[in-house]
Amino acid sequence: MTPLWTHAELLAAVNGTASGVFDANGVAFDSREIGSGDLFFALKGEATDGHLFIDKAFANGAAGAIVSEPVDFPHILVEDTFEALNALGRAARTRMHGKVVGVTGSVGKTGTKEALFAALDRSSRGKAHRSVKSYNNHVGVPLSLARMPRDTEYGIFEMGMNHAGELRDLTALVRPHCAIVTTIAPAHIEFFKDESGIADAKAEVFEGLTEEGVAIIPCDNVHFDRLQAAAAKYAQKTIGFGFGEKSDVRLLDHVATNSGETLITAKLPDATICYCLSQPGEHWISNSLAVLAAVEAVGGDLAAAGLAMAELGGLAGRGARHRIAVQNGTALLIDESYNANPASMRATLSELGKVDGRKIAVLGTMKELGDKSRDYHLALAEPLAAAKVDFTILVGEEMQILAEKVKAGVEGLSEIAHCATAHDALVLLKSELRVSDTVLVKGSNSMGLSAIVSGLVGGKS
Repeated sequence: MTPLWTHAELLAAVNGTASGVFDANGVAFDSREIGSGDLFFALKGEATDGHLFIDKAFANGAAGAIVSEPVDFPHILVEDTFEALNALGRAARTRMHGKVVGVTGSVGKTGTKEALFAALDRSSRGKAHRSVKSYNNHVGVPLSLARMPRDTEYGIFEMGMNHAGELRDLTALVRPHCAIVTTIAPAHIEFFKDESGIADAKAEVFEGLTEEGVAIIPCDNVHFDRLQAAAAKYAQKTIGFGFGEKSDVRLLDHVATNSGETLITAKLPDATICYCLSQPGEHWISNSLAVLAAVEAVGGDLAAAGLAMAELGGLAGRGARHRIAVQNGTALLIDESYNANPASMRATLSELGKVDGRKIAVLGTMKELGDKSRDYHLALAEPLAAAKVDFTILVGEEMQILAEKVKAGVEGLSEIAHCATAHDALVLLKSELRVSDTVLVKGSNSMGLSAIVSGLVGGKS
């Protein structure tokens, strides 16, 4: 079997000095992720130094390491391991002769990336590659590139940012043939003057497009014209997706099935396609339209894409559903614990409102909202009431003001509690759960609400 990287390829890419000869079957910068025959990057960060974990990496089976100081194991010595990782990512992109898609946006990046991967992996019979987890930053993107097999036909890379200029660097590495912006919303708005600043920063993804590049943008977003103008500078073609008449890839009809899926009919420039989407919600319908646009843009199989979207499973922290054991039966847990911003909160609360039976929402603080944080948290009262949530548990300091507002009187809401920590919320939730309840857990990742999910799923049926 041909290794992911031969020793000669590694040396040529990172331009270092070798101590020992080794090939690499995989790449990681976390010693816990190292498997037999993998390459370990000893990255130096603000909190720790990868050189401290060299022994563990080789104990786990590393074949060699990229280091900036000599070690007593096979290695390639470089001046800067982070720059070496970028160099290996660039080398991976250069040797790959398939099509590459970059995915960014304020909401829906990971779900869209996973759906697109499923679609293209199906049609290419396993020759698609994507960034795993949320490896979408200045370290995760080059790592995901470096892990890409040489015979990949489709590469799908998620790219995130919370400051202007970050996507410019990432898209220069990825050099996508097609770039998707899922939507623009006030995520990370603490670092921008307003939403238009976020739109401009997301539009940086178009700067890395190849000469024949295609930009895919959301027609229903208020920043469509701004995104379109930015894309026109770099893209050979722009495709708009959405629900409105001006969309190139447009929703014609959708019907919810009894099993919770959505039957969708969509119009593309040269075709009409009917498919079933396993994930619920209008935001997922929008994501699926972006997927169709990208599949067509890179010459994929639309029929295979439709089949793949019918079989999508929920992602951990981003919509995964679990049946959990409670006294005398089970309850449904919806895990949205990985991230939250005002737009995604509204979307998931809207979906919670559609379920039958008693509804519980456990909502954690939304971070990085800047001086508008108070207003954004207070505004959650409206979608909570619209969803007819029966019991709400709010977690975190910034949620205190919303709890006080609801207790003072919000029509449609009455039962509410405020907890300082995820642990306190878990204890309270366990005491409240009943048979057939539906529980939504959602908040910014730093709030640690995944501990609530872990505490409940451990007893799932």
